[in-house]
Amino acid sequence: MGAPLTVVILGGGTVGAAVAHLITESAEDLTARVGRELKLTGVAVRDASKVRAGVDPSLITTDAAALAASGADIVIEVIGGIEPAKSLIESAFAHGSSVVTANKALLAAHGAHLHKLAEEAGVDLYYEAAVAGAIPLLRPLRESLAGDKVTKVLGIVNGTTNFILSKMYDQGADYSEVLKEAQDLGYAESDPTADVEGFDSAAKAAILAGLAFHTNVTADDVYREGMTNVTAEDIVAAKSLGYVIKLLAISELTEDDKGVIVRVHPAMIPLSHPLASVRDAFNAVFVEADAAGQVMFYGRGAGGAPTASSVVGDVVAAARHRVTGTVGPAQSIYADLEVRAIGDAKTAYYINLRVADESGVLAAIANEFAKHDVSIQAVRQDGEGDLARLMIRTHIAPDRRLQATVEALKNMSAVRNVIGVMRVEGIGA
Repeated sequence: MGAPLTVVILGGGTVGAAVAHLITESAEDLTARVGRELKLTGVAVRDASKVRAGVDPSLITTDAAALAASGADIVIEVIGGIEPAKSLIESAFAHGSSVVTANKALLAAHGAHLHKLAEEAGVDLYYEAAVAGAIPLLRPLRESLAGDKVTKVLGIVNGTTNFILSKMYDQGADYSEVLKEAQDLGYAESDPTADVEGFDSAAKAAILAGLAFHTNVTADDVYREGMTNVTAEDIVAAKSLGYVIKLLAISELTEDDKGVIVRVHPAMIPLSHPLASVRDAFNAVFVEADAAGQVMFYGRGAGGAPTASSVVGDVVAAARHRVTGTVGPAQSIYADLEVRAIGDAKTAYYINLRVADESGVLAAIANEFAKHDVSIQAVRQDGEGDLARLMIRTHIAPDRRLQATVEALKNMSAVRNVIGVMRVEGIGA
């Protein structure tokens, strides 16, 4: 079979330890699948004194730089963050190693640079675990759908926020109450900013957009709104209208096929949409393509074992290429589409208003929508003494026109306050 293929792991946390355990535990099967033995030769950690179940203590080192530069056949990076991960991966490429990473933040910021280094070195760069954990998603986008034209990618890619929004929907509780529950259960970090403010989802959206639309997209190109302003009242309103609220990552072609819009924000989706049933900490991504139609990928989006499954899947792919002397597909950014602002996005709005309950108010509000060329799809009115509650759902229109309409409503004397505004996705025109 030839000499073993050497593998090193940079990072010994939950994922790193799970990867080491899986490689060791499945050694025989992996050898059969690859055609050569995979030999784990080192695991770099910050604290060598910590006991890591399933990891041979003799493999532990604190010298990540030495492992990255060791010339191992495959270097697995599960440290996270930009540095030192970026420098370590650059060193691995320089020493002829293929790299498997789960580092979404790094790829969303420097993916094009790392792809270029991998191509120049004639090695692989794989990162299936960077988006949606165990769900096989990136390879189908890059390879299985390579002969099709993807038009939209719509997904729930953060388990923490989906858990929180699911609990808010079930319990009618406010965000702050459910966040505490998520932290107690280990679904949310003590500092949940990356999740709840949409940074994690934005990095994943950038990666998905790059693969789907053959364009270099970074996290800075992604319009981002978190879900911290979603209230129990928003949840109640969504329920009453037959919707559920999700934090969505959306990448889509513009109508002229010359641009791409990438955005992350809370949105209402109808209960009939497949994403509406994705609950708790699960992830799902809904892909729309010309020939394939609608395809959905669903599963566990985080956790040591699910993420390790994706990492080791990439290790097998990279190892097979080492055996045959080939490499996988390089980054495809031939389309080089313009990344456009969210104002160009076509969406619908839900708007919750408290207004004076008097003659002519509804007509005046409808006139304001007409001025901005926004069509009203449905209106629901409930009395509140001298005031009335108006819940309005629009037809699909450019986001900039919808935003302008909301600003105009805020300045109307008959509008006492704008209680809530949210985009609506997953509907027809």
